Amino acid sequence: MRTLDVTAWAKVNLALKITGKRADGYHLLQSVFQKITLGDRLVFTRTGEPGVHLTCDDHTLPHDGRNLVIKAAWALQERAGGAAGARVKLEKRVPVGAGLGGGSADAAAALIALNELWELRLPRDELASIAVKLSGIGGGRVPRFPL
Repeated sequence: MRTLDVTAWAKVNLALKITGKRADGYHLLQSVFQKITLGDRLVFTRTGEPGVHLTCDDHTLPHDGRNLVIKAAWALQERAGGAAGARVKLEKRVPVGAGLGGGSADAAAALIALNELWELRLPRDELASIAVKLSGIGGGRVPRFPL
C-alpha cells in the first residue's frame, strides 16, 4: 500500500481588510498572509476498498463528513468519478479556531495528496476549483494564486 506523509502549514494574517458584504452574508476580504512553521501532519494510505476513513488525535474534531478533510476527499472522488479509497491519519498541531487556517490547510493538503495517491493527475486549477466549492467563498470563482 502506498502512503504519503504531508504537512499542512498554518498561516497568519499580516493584513486583513473587510471590503464589503455579499448577499449570502459572507464578508468580502482582502488579505495578506504568511505561512508559518506550525502545521498539522496528515498521513494518507491508499486502500483497496472504497471509502475514506479519518482518524485524528484531537477527539473534539468530527471524524465524519463534517470534517473538511473528508469533504475534500469526497469532492475529489466525485470529480474523478472513481471509488478509490484511503485511510487518513491527522495529527492536529494547529489550534482549532485560532484563525491560523488549519482546517483549510488540511483540506488543501488532502486534495493535493489524494490527487497524487489516487493517480488522478488533475491540474492545480481543478483542485483549486474544488477547494473554492468546499469553502463557499468567491461565489464559485477560482482565485488566481499558486497552491
